[in-house]
Amino acid sequence: MKTFVANVKSPVGVWSVVGSEGGVTHIHLPQDEMTASKGTPPQPVAETVQQLKEYFAGTRRTFKVKLAAPAATEFQHEVWGALRKIPYGQVRTYGEVADAVDRPRAHRAVGNANHANPWPIVVPCHRVVSTGGLGGYGGGDTVKRYLLDLEGVHYD
Repeated sequence: MKTFVANVKSPVGVWSVVGSEGGVTHIHLPQDEMTASKGTPPQPVAETVQQLKEYFAGTRRTFKVKLAAPAATEFQHEVWGALRKIPYGQVRTYGEVADAVDRPRAHRAVGNANHANPWPIVVPCHRVVSTGGLGGYGGGDTVKRYLLDLEGVHYD
């Protein structure tokens, strides 16, 4: 299947949604913006773009989009499943996510799984913070703070 790229503007930059009829394969962070494809996007890409626009407008709190199955470890899939259970406007620490996947000592591995997450925002890795503060984010602190602020969670 041919992949399609559609871009979504946000206050912190342009997010690129990549996918096909089989599902969304990747959402690229603003610093990784891609050139948009010409033509009509496949339904999973179009739906994801619309839902991201609603999220940035503050009218969407959950996502229902078709995600393509990536090549990933069982642990990564477990972590991404746990991330999807973190409610809008709430955060969890890396240790709490490790506990949620029954690997209480795997907080660093949770961080690595977060970094490998192919669908930021839809699979909300930005909602994971360190015990001492904001924690890391592939899009940088400014983007992470913006996403958390949008959801009503404020970090100095």
